[in-house]
Amino acid sequence: MSNETIVTAAMLAIGDELLSGRTKDKNISHLADVLLLAGIDLKEVRIVADEEDAIVSALNALRGQYDYVFTSGGIGPTHDDITADAIAKAFGVPCEHDAEAMRIMGEMYARREMEFTEARQRMARMPVGSKHIANPVSTAPGFNIGNVYVMAGVPQVFQAMLDNVIPTLKTGAKVLSTAISCPYGEGEIGTPLGLIQKAHPDTSIGSYPRYVGQFFSTEIVVRGRSAELVESVAAEVRAMIEAIGQSKSKENQSAEA
Repeated sequence: MSNETIVTAAMLAIGDELLSGRTKDKNISHLADVLLLAGIDLKEVRIVADEEDAIVSALNALRGQYDYVFTSGGIGPTHDDITADAIAKAFGVPCEHDAEAMRIMGEMYARREMEFTEARQRMARMPVGSKHIANPVSTAPGFNIGNVYVMAGVPQVFQAMLDNVIPTLKTGAKVLSTAISCPYGEGEIGTPLGLIQKAHPDTSIGSYPRYVGQFFSTEIVVRGRSAELVESVAAEVRAMIEAIGQSKSKENQSAEA
């Protein structure tokens, strides 16, 4: 469903390996891209270690502030995969082996002629009252409880789970954007661009510097939820760029005189 409201989200990425730099996170950028297209604003991202109290504290802060919270990591078979326990603690419910998860995983390991070990059974544990998030890649499901969606950290699995989650969510007005190439660096456009932003608080104006050869330039991106407003602000930005060019031209002419 879609409407004109603003729907917000946060992400909680869990894992010591993210904080140590051993693993480079790919899920944050993927989630941001998918939510943008869906009309959901990703407002905050937190990365926490595999520590129960840290996960509980961060999750409770985020789930009370945003419409949705997406987590990644910590639902595997090893001793440090404690996300399910931490989520259960945050919601004040037991964390138990889910009967349906045990069934589908047991059947999968049987087909592969592999033992469904105690460690692998850990992946079937989830807070009581959770709903499954299907995992078409490796079978072990994620889960949803309240406004929290708990998914694997492996990018391929995270993305597949997210594809199953997005169609079930409420969405808001989509963010529109237009990009404008500017031949000047941020030092030259910072002040006038700031004035344009201040005059149009319902838009977001980003500037992204580039350096090619010996010259700085900038890509300016105007974002908003109204096509008319975005184009109007973009026109002001183009006029600003033209004004800077005219001013520089006059300065050059004066220097040559």
